Amino acid sequence: MNFYIIIPAHNEQDSIADTLESLINQSLQPKEIVVVNDNSTDATKDVINRYVKLYSWINLVNNTSSIEHLPGSKIINAFYKGYQILDDNYDIICKFDADLIFPYNYLETLSNHFNKNSKLGMASGFCYIQKNEEWVLENLTRKDHIRGALKAYRKECFLQIGKLKPSMGWDTVDELLAKFYGWEILTDENLKVKHLKPTGYSYNKASKHLQGEAMYKLRYGFLITLISAIKLAYKKGSFKLFKDYISGYFKAKKNKIEFLVTEEQGKFIRNLRWKGIIKKEV
Repeated sequence: MNFYIIIPAHNEQDSIADTLESLINQSLQPKEIVVVNDNSTDATKDVINRYVKLYSWINLVNNTSSIEHLPGSKIINAFYKGYQILDDNYDIICKFDADLIFPYNYLETLSNHFNKNSKLGMASGFCYIQKNEEWVLENLTRKDHIRGALKAYRKECFLQIGKLKPSMGWDTVDELLAKFYGWEILTDENLKVKHLKPTGYSYNKASKHLQGEAMYKLRYGFLITLISAIKLAYKKGSFKLFKDYISGYFKAKKNKIEFLVTEEQGKFIRNLRWKGIIKKEV
């Protein structure tokens, strides 16, 4: 299968080389890699250029954007800068972060999963972070959720869900819409990806309400938002985050921010969420 990979990179001079090396040395090499240097102020561009000179299938796109690291819109806008220079000859398109080290068989294993199941729309491994000189699971979400750091989409699924939404919550709405259209999602616990910087490492204060805003834009409704906010805040060990999430939800509702999904899709999403909540409680 032809893998095209897009890697948004903002000030990743200390990690992007490790990421690229791990992709270059895959047992199944990608056909194209585009690294989007997104307004970096360090030597990220120089590091990427070293690889561009060595490998014809690695490309660099320089992008000028905000210096603020807001989750959602910034990274997806950078993704599209890379997407614009690619052709349509891909089977799988990936959005990877620039601080990951992939096991050598990562792409080959994903390819096997996609080949075995024609209804498989998205697949990934798991992120691991280093603690006390050991690599442990970065346990921030459900194990059936594909982290935004390492998304891989079958072409048909990617196009049917309307590609990626430039908004906080993009890495949740993609899965929900994939399920809405009948696609399956797979996470392979045998694929352990080293995540060099923990999630949220460089998020700033301006992003604190965006999670609650995303729940509103996904048409969760207040009760599901309340339950989700409690769970997220508990997992991250911060009651303040709970208040930020709820505040973000009501702020979005007051301002009548545009939804990311249709009414029909929203109904499907709420039913799916309730099934998950009830299943965990019984």
